[in-house]
Amino acid sequence: MSAPTNAHADSLFAPLALGGMSLPNRLAVAPMTRISASPEGLATPEMARYYRRFAAGGFGLVISEGIYTDQAWSQAYAGQPGLSDGPQAAAWRPVVQAVQAAGGRMVAQLMHAGALAQGNRFRADTVAPSALRPVGTQMGAYRGSGPYPEPRAIGEAEIRAAIDGFADAARRAIESTGFDGLEIHGANGYLLDQFLTGHSNRRGDGWGGASLEQRARLSLEVVDAVRRAVGPGVPLGLRLSQAKVNDFHHRWPEAEAGAARLFARLAEAGQLDYLHITEPEAWRPAFAEGGASLVQLARRHAPGLPVIANGGLHEPARARQLRADGAALIALGRGALANPDWPRRVAAGAEPRPFDPALLAPLGNLKETELA
Repeated sequence: MSAPTNAHADSLFAPLALGGMSLPNRLAVAPMTRISASPEGLATPEMARYYRRFAAGGFGLVISEGIYTDQAWSQAYAGQPGLSDGPQAAAWRPVVQAVQAAGGRMVAQLMHAGALAQGNRFRADTVAPSALRPVGTQMGAYRGSGPYPEPRAIGEAEIRAAIDGFADAARRAIESTGFDGLEIHGANGYLLDQFLTGHSNRRGDGWGGASLEQRARLSLEVVDAVRRAVGPGVPLGLRLSQAKVNDFHHRWPEAEAGAARLFARLAEAGQLDYLHITEPEAWRPAFAEGGASLVQLARRHAPGLPVIANGGLHEPARARQLRADGAALIALGRGALANPDWPRRVAAGAEPRPFDPALLAPLGNLKETELA
């Protein structure tokens, strides 16, 4: 055990105002799919116990797992929770209240699976920007197996309905459930990322093709619709990544120039309170060897937007490095699973416990050991 941290001097423990949310420190729990909702997509008492542990352990911000938004094509996994109707919104209320009672703030991450759906109870088929089978295979930890099916190209009216689904779910999250903020999932290969990615978006209309700006249009329109639905006072973020759950090594082909255009456009829109950047190892150069990380590029080209950094930051030294690189918050995934009390442990000078992969085997659902 090292010496206890001076919280007043440690960059990880400085308070932060994020879009109207007052946070006691710079530590967040990253969104993690846990497939532990009821078959009807209702959050459960076990989920309230699970999420509460992080707030009780000192995390100032808890970001929910990805929540599906409508009863068409947005659900990704069996056991995934939703915000697609009133009962689902009501089921989330005890979860949010448990986190808040333990001193944390909770953000709802809203997502649409698109072509990566592998357990949607509402639809048997899948939709995507273009009728192209996703690379990779379905995830066994989330009850999938074999290749993804070839999706159908989503139509104009269905795109508009998906945007409305995000807005309606956002309204429920704030007005009915009491979440403290919202995050739009534009990362990891799901629908918004499928539109943003050139090899999965071959459309010839205003929603895609060779133009990065047109491929980013859906993300921008979802952000705008959500902002209009909840008003200016609700903290709102967007999660972005290069890597995908089905293509871990993907890199944006437009490289740094494309990243600069995308981040600048998101900042210019004036609707977001933060960007959430996730990479397998967030400190690594995003493109050229020796170049800037994606977190640094986001700070450079969207200087007015705070950045949450996620990816391989469970070691305190790495987390502090990303704070020095400009990240406003550090989000931990597996580090938080292994250490729901990570902030308190690190502040006391204790080393974080290593993550045991057996926790997510054979399925990624909640285990009894996580509910104490």
